[in-house]
Amino acid sequence: MAITAQMVKELREKTGAGMMDCKKALQETDGDMEKAVDFLREKGIAKAAKKGDRIAAEGLTAIKVEGNEAVLLEVNSETDFVAKNEGFQTLVQELADHLLASKPATAEEAVTQTMANGSTVESHINSAIAKIGEKLSLRRFSVLTKTDNDAFGAYLHMGGRIGVLTVLEGTTDEDAAKDVSMHIAALNPKYVSRDEVSAEEVERERQVLTQQALNEGKPENIVAKMVEGRLSKYFEDVCVNDQAFVKNPDQKVGKFVESKGGKIREFVRFEVGEGIEKREDNFAEEVMSQVKK
Repeated sequence: MAITAQMVKELREKTGAGMMDCKKALQETDGDMEKAVDFLREKGIAKAAKKGDRIAAEGLTAIKVEGNEAVLLEVNSETDFVAKNEGFQTLVQELADHLLASKPATAEEAVTQTMANGSTVESHINSAIAKIGEKLSLRRFSVLTKTDNDAFGAYLHMGGRIGVLTVLEGTTDEDAAKDVSMHIAALNPKYVSRDEVSAEEVERERQVLTQQALNEGKPENIVAKMVEGRLSKYFEDVCVNDQAFVKNPDQKVGKFVESKGGKIREFVRFEVGEGIEKREDNFAEEVMSQVKK
């Protein structure tokens, strides 16, 4: 029978499984909803989906470099313990291989794609969830490219808690590129250079700094000069080229890269779990909820 979008939606609501898995289950069971639920349970997918309301804010970042292409990705788990699991680490590497080969535009597109083993990315992740017993998710990734005249700087901090991928243009010095990535991991700049900062952001910062100076009781005739000085300090905070290089604080990062014959073209920095609101569970309430089940 024909499988409708409404049937897929209903099965998703019943099991929490992914769209592609639900569609396949309905096709395999000729549209029988109950059998489709059983099909997903047998595959371990419905069990995995029950973990869908949990928060996965731990995990790993990983980097794969292949010639002139590289990918940085973040895969989340619920606990740091699972992030150290060999099965989880294998999953991360398999996803890196797929992302670099297929280059999907988004994580949403990525999970619908078919991997080399014939399963969708979503199904592959769900299989790992069934084995590992925690919610796992491909959160984000970035694929960067370079030419033969450029260098990738790949750096993982604390075993993958922070991952940085940098492209230096005009130099093939990978050690220098890695040093820049280490610096970015430590200082977390937002931009490469001042010209990347929007006029709106600069003006907003200028207004804040002006008000701060006035609130400090500074004379209006010197406030403008003070603000420009503080604005330079702001650029040092957010632009990697303007920052004092961690390996040599007497030198700016931009000047260090210039001394190697290149310039920073772009960088991506992922820190595991950043921006994810972690649930603060009450331990006593958690124990009681388990006892009552």
